[in-house]
Amino acid sequence: MRELVEKELASLDIGVQIAKLRAKHRLNQTQLAARARMSAPKVSRIESKPANVQLDTLIRLAQALGARVEVRLVEEKGKSGRRATR
Repeated sequence: MRELVEKELASLDIGVQIAKLRAKHRLNQTQLAARARMSAPKVSRIESKPANVQLDTLIRLAQALGARVEVRLVEEKGKSGRRATR
């Protein structure tokens, strides 16, 4: 259950980041959508529940906001990427 909650919180974070950048640039969702060449309901969906958002969509939004997308792999605490060998 904890893993599911953490995954959900991580996906919501990208929506919050987009909403904050949009507010910083004093844009409403319709204006951002026009800049990113997508619909306002799509921007709203991404900000509120960004599950399964395609990378190219995030890139278009980032560019419309004068930002860039960074993808990082972060090792989970207490887990190593190594498997036991026999």
